[in-house]
Amino acid sequence: MRYFVASGEDRRLDPATRKQLRGSFIELPSGITHYELSGPAQGRVVVLVGGLTIPLFYWDEVLPALHARGLRTLTYSLYGRGYSDRVAGAYDEAFFVRQLTELTDALDLGEGGHLVGTSMGALIAMAFLNRHPESMSTLSLIGPAGLGPRSPLQQASFRSNVLTTLVAKHFGQRILARHLGHNVSDPRRAEDLAEMVRPCYRFRGSMYSLFAALRNFELYDRAELYERTGRLDVPKMLMWGTDDRVTPISSLDDVRRMLRPAECRVFQDCGHMAPYERPAEVGDQLAEFLTSA
Repeated sequence: MRYFVASGEDRRLDPATRKQLRGSFIELPSGITHYELSGPAQGRVVVLVGGLTIPLFYWDEVLPALHARGLRTLTYSLYGRGYSDRVAGAYDEAFFVRQLTELTDALDLGEGGHLVGTSMGALIAMAFLNRHPESMSTLSLIGPAGLGPRSPLQQASFRSNVLTTLVAKHFGQRILARHLGHNVSDPRRAEDLAEMVRPCYRFRGSMYSLFAALRNFELYDRAELYERTGRLDVPKMLMWGTDDRVTPISSLDDVRRMLRPAECRVFQDCGHMAPYERPAEVGDQLAEFLTSA
């Protein structure tokens, strides 16, 4: 799919713009990545990998519980999300795993950290850990993708490049808004989520990046990846919301069988984005698991 600028993308990500934004920026071989490394300087690092649409500040309300237990945290925005570069490329699994590898290497985090992934980020985390099994001490997945049905946003990704580009350029913002509305069960949090995400999609290339991922990232039939990850000698935790409409909890038993998690936590009356909808509970459960594993 050729790089394009969509309707509503009226801003550019450049050095002048980034000076006004929170966080840090690092130039990696594939592009500039927006990240934040925070918490106790000597703490074990928890790397948090976001999903398809979200920026790094999605995790903000989860972090205090981790910091309070002596853990340091690395949050970052995937390429095309938040304030990371909009790169002309495939946006497939290998691309995002390479970003995570280059980022952790550049920051010299060492081994023995903890890896957390949510939604599509769970697939990135598993693929990364299978390539670098010695790099992390634990793996935690929240509402993981890879087994559920296609969401309305994912259904908008067509096989035709021309049609996909047309839809993304002219209807992408509307499709994104509908998708975000499915992510949390509390309408008030849904509006807060939209207010957090929408400004990031004003930067040129955002819709291209989103729809490139929808076309090229293998979001389905990932049982083999789960099974390979389940065989890794790393303690694992699984977390899920009962009202998840994006990656439905109906896949819970299959994931538990393949992943073999040491811990499993289910949040009642909670949608797809448990870290956003139940941040204190998710933070406490993560901190307990990570410090005792």
